[in-house]
Amino acid sequence: MVFVPSIAATLAVALSLTPMAVFGHPGEKYGKREALEEMGNAHVVNKMNTRALEACQNSPAVKARKERAIARRAEKFAQLRRDKGIEKAPWLHRRDAAAFEKWAALSHNKTGTLDFTKETPSKDIFGANTSCVLTPDNANGPYFVYQEHIRTDVVEDTVGVPMHLELQFIDVQTCEPVVGVLIDTWSCNATGAYSGVSAKGEGGLGTTYLRGVQPVDGDGVVNFDTIFPGHYQGRATHQHLIAHVGSEVLPNGTYTGGRVAHLSQLFFDQTLRDTIEATAPYNTNPIPHTSNLEDWFTGYAATSEYDPFPNYISLSNKLEDGLFVWAELGLNTSSNWDHYAPYASTWKEGGGYDNPDFDFWAVASPPPTHG
Repeated sequence: MVFVPSIAATLAVALSLTPMAVFGHPGEKYGKREALEEMGNAHVVNKMNTRALEACQNSPAVKARKERAIARRAEKFAQLRRDKGIEKAPWLHRRDAAAFEKWAALSHNKTGTLDFTKETPSKDIFGANTSCVLTPDNANGPYFVYQEHIRTDVVEDTVGVPMHLELQFIDVQTCEPVVGVLIDTWSCNATGAYSGVSAKGEGGLGTTYLRGVQPVDGDGVVNFDTIFPGHYQGRATHQHLIAHVGSEVLPNGTYTGGRVAHLSQLFFDQTLRDTIEATAPYNTNPIPHTSNLEDWFTGYAATSEYDPFPNYISLSNKLEDGLFVWAELGLNTSSNWDHYAPYASTWKEGGGYDNPDFDFWAVASPPPTHG
């Protein structure tokens, strides 16, 4: 397996000083050698696709797409504020960010209270993309549920800080918006529990909260209404993403078939996390927090080119009014990452069903190798 020597060397030092990670969810466990090889391979994939996208950033079609994105985000932000009756309230903006430690450093915290006026250039606010390159593909974790509902609003009766998530996907082979792709997203609730799975401490097979699938529109965009995720043992706050290519939409509002062309996790600014975790119901979670830099999976999620932290704006100066979060992500639609996307259960009419072939402890990697 190919790996990048500089990345591997850095990670080897870190891993040699760190005991074997133990996570709150089975399956999120790696041996040192496997972790180094998989991380290195993911970064090689990232660099290849970065070059592909860089070659077309100045084309008229790409520039036009970016202008549409600016206008779309500005209108969505205004709509969300109108819906809540807070058009005149001040708001917070996380602007551009500048390897994971760079993105998570103090300079990354560029939020401030701003007054939204007609004179505020939309391109200064909504033109910022987290990145125009492919996020390194990484383990999807042990709680992927196959055939989830196709829907935009996934909140159900969960309580937390509202989060409107807009994701735009670009085909790195064509530099055009992806077509015919279903985007799958899920997260734990404010106190760290996942829906849709039977494992101890989770929501159970009959639950579907904070899970949903959407087909991309003509600009490769999907929108989800969810809540800001909580945390659990050994993991920083994160949002799961999977891109399905070639899937069939079923009459019952779910999907089947296809292959996984992309899987990743988005992370969130530490300052934002700390602020939200101090509020209810997040602050009722007794599990210790794991910082972004301590999270085992961040080795996959960042390169010097890719920022895994999405852009965000607080809809007002009150957290309870929610966040507008967006990111632009490149993917290779011909990729097949099914090996890294085993599912714990399947949603069918009448409820969920465990996958009898699913092994929680083998999902992420081969058995750990020591030494």
